Amino acid sequence: MIPESRLRSLNDRPVRGDRQFVLYWMVSARRLGWNWALQHAAEEARRLDLPLVVFEPLRVGYHWASVRFHRFVVEGMWDQRSALRDTPVFYYPYVEPGEAAGRGLLEALAARSALVVTDDFPAFFLPRMVAAAAERLDVRTVAVDSNGLLPMAVPDRTFTTAYSFRRFLHKTLPDHLPDAPAPDPLKEGLRPLPEGALDSVLEAWPMADLDRLLGLPGSRAGSSRIVDLPVDQDVSALPGRGGRVEGLRAMERFLDSTLHRYGEDRNHPDRDGASGLSPWLHWGHVSAHEVFHGVVTREGWSPLRLSPTADGRRSGWWGMTASAESFLDELVTWREIGFNMCVRNPNTYDRYESLPEWARQTLADHASDPRPGFTLETLEEADTPDELWNAAQRQLQRDGVIQNYLRMLWGKKILEWSATPQDALDAMIQLNNRYALDGRDPNSWSGIFWVLGRYDRGWPERPVFGKVRSMTSASTRRKLDLSGYLERYGK
Repeated sequence: MIPESRLRSLNDRPVRGDRQFVLYWMVSARRLGWNWALQHAAEEARRLDLPLVVFEPLRVGYHWASVRFHRFVVEGMWDQRSALRDTPVFYYPYVEPGEAAGRGLLEALAARSALVVTDDFPAFFLPRMVAAAAERLDVRTVAVDSNGLLPMAVPDRTFTTAYSFRRFLHKTLPDHLPDAPAPDPLKEGLRPLPEGALDSVLEAWPMADLDRLLGLPGSRAGSSRIVDLPVDQDVSALPGRGGRVEGLRAMERFLDSTLHRYGEDRNHPDRDGASGLSPWLHWGHVSAHEVFHGVVTREGWSPLRLSPTADGRRSGWWGMTASAESFLDELVTWREIGFNMCVRNPNTYDRYESLPEWARQTLADHASDPRPGFTLETLEEADTPDELWNAAQRQLQRDGVIQNYLRMLWGKKILEWSATPQDALDAMIQLNNRYALDGRDPNSWSGIFWVLGRYDRGWPERPVFGKVRSMTSASTRRKLDLSGYLERYGK
């Protein structure tokens, strides 16, 4: 059973049991395991004795759509198709060949559906898209929260510091830890979709030719490749692979080889001590629940080891090794505080006005302080006088990520160099969301706004920053192992 706190009805239309199937409209939890939404859809299909259709679309018209992001998602679709090929579940991947080409497709599927189940994701364009669609459909539409260990609906306020959110987690999370989505929600039998049931829909909106989109050898000519689609061609695909198969490999590599040294090495670029999981977490190919389960398994942990004291400490509460606790503070506290901000402040979480009053005031007090005023073009081309910052920007462009610690420095220098803090915010949003595989995510919004004071406190006053925390490249060079990093991402 799905916890009620994870279910949200998007309209008051009826469940129509006399129709052909239950539809799972997969928009953010793009995986077939550890997925509350898919589990709910499968349970409802069994209850209604109907087939299950998994519909996974990909638009071309959203802001920052690019070859990089499309390939990462389509590689995930390829994995889904392979996993569902010999099952009764009907998998329908759809990639728009042109802007608005998919208009009407969801309605056509919903008209044949007893129930529509979708993902509840609180950021970017997805909440507006899902809400608008639910209003148009004549059938019950339910959004399911598969995002984190704590259901998004549980907190009754917006948390402004990691400390306060951590205290809330310490009090509340133990009640939710026993609830975890099924590793394989499709394991039990489902009815197959009758042959030809969707022929008219497929004729109007052909299923994506995934092999052709990926340019695989032997794919048939005629349909589009990703490089032919109307998306940003200058943000190219990366050597690494998207999708659940590679995401699970990355998770296992981290748990087996890196978790034990995460606490000491995660901030050092040359030590490769970070998890590297954020792209697969963002695109829903890997679940926070299964990553947590992997940590628990390696640690031989039981909830009996939880501390009874809810004091907001960063370490000691879980009763695990120091590296495991450090990682869980990132996976749970820092990741999920971003979801808390987005779900409770849907219209302002990405606006300058959402910053704490003290941060806006101190930045305004220093608005006339001299600064270089680098343009977005100078930043995007990594053409500043700062060798380390330029290397971080090149990593973002080349690899779609920035190393953990350097991402903070990257943002702080943009604030220092921009004509206004508002310009700094605009630049960080544009650069991060255009290039980062894990951009446009609640967690990445947290990182961008942390640069400007969100979730932080006042520090000794400095030019430009005021009381907002500052960082320098010189101090970063003294703290971190960087020689290999600078060699990889230098000019």
